Amino acid sequence: MKQTYPTKYPVGVQSFSEIRTGGYLYVDKTPFIYQLSQEGKYYFLSRPRRFGKSLLLSTLEAYYQGKRDLFQGLALDSLTDDWDPHPVLHLDLNTAEYASPDDLESLLSFNLIRWEKEYNIESDKIEDKFSPSMRFGNVIKTACEMTGKKVVILIDEYDKPLLNTIDNPSLADIYRSQLKAFYGNLKTMDPYIELAVLTGVARFSKVSIFSDLNNLRDISFDKKFSAICGITSEEVDEYFGTGIEELAEELEMTVEETRRQLRRRYDGYHFSAKSPDIYNPFSLVNVFASNEMGSYWFNSGTPSYLVRLIEKGNYLFRNIAPTTIDQSYLKSAGLLDRNPVPVFYQSGYLTIKEYRPEYNSYVLDYPNEEVKEGFLNFLMNSYIPEINQGRGFSVTDFLIEVNSGNPEGFMQRMKSLIADVPYGDKGTPEDHFQNALYLLFTLMGYFTRMEDRTSNGRIDLQVETPLYVYIFEFKIDSSARKAMEQIREKRYWEREAVSGKEIFLIGANFDTKTRRLTDDILIEHP
Repeated sequence: MKQTYPTKYPVGVQSFSEIRTGGYLYVDKTPFIYQLSQEGKYYFLSRPRRFGKSLLLSTLEAYYQGKRDLFQGLALDSLTDDWDPHPVLHLDLNTAEYASPDDLESLLSFNLIRWEKEYNIESDKIEDKFSPSMRFGNVIKTACEMTGKKVVILIDEYDKPLLNTIDNPSLADIYRSQLKAFYGNLKTMDPYIELAVLTGVARFSKVSIFSDLNNLRDISFDKKFSAICGITSEEVDEYFGTGIEELAEELEMTVEETRRQLRRRYDGYHFSAKSPDIYNPFSLVNVFASNEMGSYWFNSGTPSYLVRLIEKGNYLFRNIAPTTIDQSYLKSAGLLDRNPVPVFYQSGYLTIKEYRPEYNSYVLDYPNEEVKEGFLNFLMNSYIPEINQGRGFSVTDFLIEVNSGNPEGFMQRMKSLIADVPYGDKGTPEDHFQNALYLLFTLMGYFTRMEDRTSNGRIDLQVETPLYVYIFEFKIDSSARKAMEQIREKRYWEREAVSGKEIFLIGANFDTKTRRLTDDILIEHP
């Protein structure tokens, strides 16, 4: 008989105990808890924000505290009879801003005082004499000796101090030194440790704070743990059937249409070469709680480190996705590397879509519509803020002109928009210009190709609508006449001639000194 699950959705609830005692829906991930307890001792897991890492650690904490009553009816209750409590040291590094050199030490000291009181260590006698690292080691040893049980260490968002200082190398170096010494206890205190699990965003192998911790097992790409966070398609069917039916009724769609929409908007994550499809858990829970499809994960906030990285970036957005990256590099690259692609993957804006064993590489792309739309909108706001600030550019008028075959109108609007774009340090004017065009047309839903190869050469930009094809050639510090001559010489329109659509050829020139499109824009038919 199929089990009936509650329809009280745990929006924002990351405590396993609260979910179980509060009657919230819980997708049973406890088989992974058993795997972790049986297969190793030291683990590292990287997953994007709001993907269930904190709930995973909370579940581990409840298990190792021996709270068997919370696990009644779950898989773990029948998988093990070992419910003896262990001392658990649970540290969450997501609770500070890390704006000054003292912030990290203050947070560590706050938690150390709490643990020292719990295990009858006189904090006032050692707080000023010993470093946080030495005190942490003493807590681990004392907790084990006092209880007769080895210690479980759970560290949530281990890398937050480094993420918040990605553009402040001197402060990052201070935090890196403090964390390296603090985490070093995971090796030196090994005889007293039962299990240690660290979660975060950044891959640890390029971060020097882990240089001495060769005992950590990175399960971030391990296919056995691909679904340890997030919700699989099978789990959607098992736990959210009622929610899907209610959502379908609300949206006046069939159940199957609703399922397809959910897959397009929130599914598509893969965390290994053979990963099942994974839904974003934060978005999915919010959808069923509100009975409305929205942009929940992306609208919950863009990480500040990503904002700063993009603002300092010098790359073309059209190259972000899809893209191919070497497997070894994706697994080892840290957030301080120059290549932004691993950062976008680790942050959840890209995911694995294909593994190519013959090249030992991954193809990365946007996971789903929610992420793609949100990410491109975020980039648009960064590069062309005037669009959402009411400063003269009308998206609606631009769309009307593109849809109605009025290139004279939309090119004048584009000229005005480009002239107002603040460039800052975001690469060369040419790169910034191409980024702005790519974002503008892609977000408006048109089929956009940039630097598209043909048998005769490479088209700068091609935009297709249901009725029209626009073929652009942009010259830099030259003239629109030269641009049009190239279009005609290379006959870029030939492959579109059979489409039946009206074709416009547009030649324009970008002046790097004024950072504007010049006045001599040419618009012709083939």
